[in-house]
Amino acid sequence: MDNRKILIAPSILGADPLNIANCVESLENNFDWLHLDIMDGHFVKNISFGPSVAKAMRARWPEAFIDAHLMIDCLDIMLPEFINAKPDLITLHAEVETQLLHARLMQIKKAGIKAGVSIGPVTSLEVVKPVLNLADLVLIMSVTPGFGGQSFIESTLDKTRELVSLRAALKYNYLIQMDGGIKAENALKVVQAGCDVIVMGSAVFSADNPAEYLKDLKLKFKNF
Repeated sequence: MDNRKILIAPSILGADPLNIANCVESLENNFDWLHLDIMDGHFVKNISFGPSVAKAMRARWPEAFIDAHLMIDCLDIMLPEFINAKPDLITLHAEVETQLLHARLMQIKKAGIKAGVSIGPVTSLEVVKPVLNLADLVLIMSVTPGFGGQSFIESTLDKTRELVSLRAALKYNYLIQMDGGIKAENALKVVQAGCDVIVMGSAVFSADNPAEYLKDLKLKFKNF
């Protein structure tokens, strides 16, 4: 037990796309963050939401912590749009503009928004080590970015463990987030590896009672 607070971030990618607001309301505030998976059909082979949805979420839930995960390129055009939507956190993929990653994170932070960096399952942690001092969050994808409902890739837990060690050794303050294929059956394993923020989409919104599903998870993590 290390007395960490484990945060649960339901991904609205797993919600009924014609009924997102009611799906979020069905959680009855039993979440810590709301996770918004932004996909452009280019960096990943799927299209999900744009900045207008992020703006609508901020308007509908002004007190919620909105966590925008940008699986997109064309950041010159799109990043300012998402900054204007005023989420609490914007996470970029290191694979998109590796050479500009430092500048992009600074662009987000200068706007008063927390900045995160993400890598896919096949990308080495070496890519993000130069910016760990800037990052408020590091997101490890435990599936191939692009689609919900995929199976969890077990080997990605090794990256989480390495991030925990680096954070302690270098006295950094980033949170560690994991997204992809996480459900009640493997969530504790993810937390035990050192993850602070759990993203869950399909598992939450396909549950018979999403609010109770989240309550049960919170009880499981309560004394961790």
